[in-house]
Amino acid sequence: MSVQAMPAVFKIELKHGEFTWLVKRKEKHFMDLHRELRTYKTFMRLPLPSLKRQTVMMSEVRQMPNLPRGGEGELDREGQVSSRRKQLEDYLNKLLKMPMYRNYHATMEFIDVSQLSFIHDLGPKGLEGMVLKRSGGHRIPGMNCCGHSKMCYRWSKRWLVVKDSFLLYMKPDSGAISFVMLVDKEFSIKMDSKDTETKHGVRIDSLSRSLVLKCSSYRHARWWGQAIEGFIQKHGSAFLTDHRFGSFARQEENIPAKWYVNGKTYMEDVADALEDAKEEIFITDWWLSPEIFLKRPVVEGNRWRLDCILKRKAQQGVRIFVMLYKEVELALGINSGYSKRTLLHLHPNIKVMRDPDHVSSAVYLWAHHEKIVVIDQSVAFVGGIDLAYGRWDDREHRLTDIGSPAGPHHLQKTDLVAQTGVGELFGNARFWHGKDYCNFVHKDWIQLDKPFDDFIDRHTTPRMPWHDIASVVHGKAARDVARHFIQRWNFTKLVKPKYNTQAYPCLLPKTHTTAGEQRYQVPDCIHTKVQVLRSASDWSAGIKYHEESIHNAYVHVIKNSQHFIYIENQFFISCADNRHVFNKIGDTIAERIIRAEGKKYRVYVVTPLLPGFEGDINSGGGSAIQAVMHFNYRTMNRGDCSIISQLKREMGDQWINYISIASLRTHAELEGKLVTELIYVHSKLLIADDNTVIIGSANINDRSMLGKRDSEVAVLMEDSEMVDSVMDGQPYQAGKFGLQLRLECFKMILGAHTDPSINVLDPISDQFYKETWMATCARNATIYQKVFRCLPSSDVRNILELEGYLTKPGLDKEDPARAYEELKKIRGFLVQFPLQFLCEQNMLPPIGSKEAMVPMEVWT
Repeated sequence: MSVQAMPAVFKIELKHGEFTWLVKRKEKHFMDLHRELRTYKTFMRLPLPSLKRQTVMMSEVRQMPNLPRGGEGELDREGQVSSRRKQLEDYLNKLLKMPMYRNYHATMEFIDVSQLSFIHDLGPKGLEGMVLKRSGGHRIPGMNCCGHSKMCYRWSKRWLVVKDSFLLYMKPDSGAISFVMLVDKEFSIKMDSKDTETKHGVRIDSLSRSLVLKCSSYRHARWWGQAIEGFIQKHGSAFLTDHRFGSFARQEENIPAKWYVNGKTYMEDVADALEDAKEEIFITDWWLSPEIFLKRPVVEGNRWRLDCILKRKAQQGVRIFVMLYKEVELALGINSGYSKRTLLHLHPNIKVMRDPDHVSSAVYLWAHHEKIVVIDQSVAFVGGIDLAYGRWDDREHRLTDIGSPAGPHHLQKTDLVAQTGVGELFGNARFWHGKDYCNFVHKDWIQLDKPFDDFIDRHTTPRMPWHDIASVVHGKAARDVARHFIQRWNFTKLVKPKYNTQAYPCLLPKTHTTAGEQRYQVPDCIHTKVQVLRSASDWSAGIKYHEESIHNAYVHVIKNSQHFIYIENQFFISCADNRHVFNKIGDTIAERIIRAEGKKYRVYVVTPLLPGFEGDINSGGGSAIQAVMHFNYRTMNRGDCSIISQLKREMGDQWINYISIASLRTHAELEGKLVTELIYVHSKLLIADDNTVIIGSANINDRSMLGKRDSEVAVLMEDSEMVDSVMDGQPYQAGKFGLQLRLECFKMILGAHTDPSINVLDPISDQFYKETWMATCARNATIYQKVFRCLPSSDVRNILELEGYLTKPGLDKEDPARAYEELKKIRGFLVQFPLQFLCEQNMLPPIGSKEAMVPMEVWT
């Protein structure tokens, strides 16, 4: 530590490990500190380094502070100041060697230090000091104080800390962090009294708050304002600019990333990463089932059950933060209250919040839909897969799970099971235990507090397979995902009084400067360029302007694609009429195809055969299923706005060479009977040109894309590592990440894993498009219809035809032996989407039904 003098002000340079910083103090401050320490000493009766001046008489000490200004005593004064400086330096150095005094709050305050000063992962030490802050200024929908009357404000003394990408303040008595503000594109400092409405004020604005501070003098206020601005410009400039697609995060280079097709490999990697967590785990899901097994078949007892992993990590001292979507209980059976209670009972290191409060916040339509797991802010899983029942699946997409060929293996009963009252897991079910064996179109979940009790009969009803996509990113991209979680966590804490306690701490984002110090990396990653995208708004993240960077990125990637796009999505609701539907994805697809006329360009869309609502399709499916089908068909081929109608106007029947809409189905034998079921496509995936990929939680509909509705997170990966491939018969440099993901998807759904004669390398050649893709779609669909008379089918154009169609039996009933022979010709899972199903029927909810009571945007 060294002290330099300025007129009447001493500049103190301090160093602690890797941190260096500067403090300015006057003689008076030293005196005040010494006085306070003396009182403390009397109180504690401990030796204290003295401020006595050995050679100087007491009278001189008294005179000392009144130094003459300028004039003939100048030289003399310089000498005085430098010797004084040396004494103060010695005094402070001695003081700081004595832990008892060094850690006393008055000393810490004197040298601008708090418990947050020297944390490697929070970046440079930053600026610190005591200020007064004004209450209010948050951007909370429906909660802003009217008018600017001074009556509304409260001033409180707080310790302010400014770091490279955020600032916070703490309560001086407890050291509790009571507010965190993230630096963003709206971040600005204003010091004019008309902006601050207070004397000696500094106003700090961001997307989430307008914070007013009061300082002790005009000079003090100028110093704070300029120091904050200078520090953030120097260390946090990346957060101050508007990034591509309007995202809160910039594109990061050279990020290790990995894709997942289906829940099996995803959940295994999540389990291993959770196991390796050292500091903190963030999880946010639309639905979370504590009792699911992340590794299957289950051979190590309950070791890889989600609640057991989290309890184990919490006991090791890892802090776990979970945010769950608080559903409208009348509409959904996901019982987030049960999930919350179960997790909270495991260990005090696990904190769980539910949001939103639909009644009080007027957000009765929208959901938190993102699915994120972040470990130590350096590994982030992002995609479509909730850690919940029904999601675990692999490339086999099995329909049945009656027992294990290895015979019954009992799972040992752990103390955890006893605690949660969940009961023992007996029996020989192999992959899906209890509530995990499900078919939600057949029957929605019930009694989730009894996780290991079956709720559908596995001997008569096949499960509904679940097809999904996810990803993992590391380093700076993982920091960005964590930053989004932190923003939402801190905002929820602010809006919900029950979480505004010490038990639910504010979270702090780690600095990007240490993001490269990767302690753990998921195996088999590929380095790519990654940008984190989101749908967020005032209700979901507390920000002034909504963000729809996922929507913007989709439109951009489709518009700029050269050869093909491949989409897997749970919904396909687009084509704007600016009345009911607003997102631009469908129109962008149509425009891109029209622009390609005459040149080779393909669009592949894979979407579920039916929406995922409980309902019996044999009687038409019910109002909810039909409402979503109405908007899906309106996007595909019905009405003037639809993609196919737009194409037909431009190119007649040639549209069929450009776009294919398909679905997935499979079959099995259950207790000697042939059964079939659709595979539920839950993915939210876009691949363009084998080099650009978007994976996330956002569906193709207005709820997910517009930003003001559901909250979502996605990642855009652009390949930087190229490999040799083929495009329309010509050599092509494809991206390693994009190509490998497309090949896995195509091989799985076309059956190339089991039939090596199927070549999926060239995604746009006539041979592949017509003889592999279209032929497989048509053949599989025809065989399934012949064998099972399954629905939905284009032969059923209205409800009257439905009964006639169902009375005619399929081969499975009439001639099982021939049915088996036919089914041998099936390849993969791909079937044509039945574009004419119920095309003569109005599928909007009938007047008077409960579905007709809710606003139209629930379905879009």
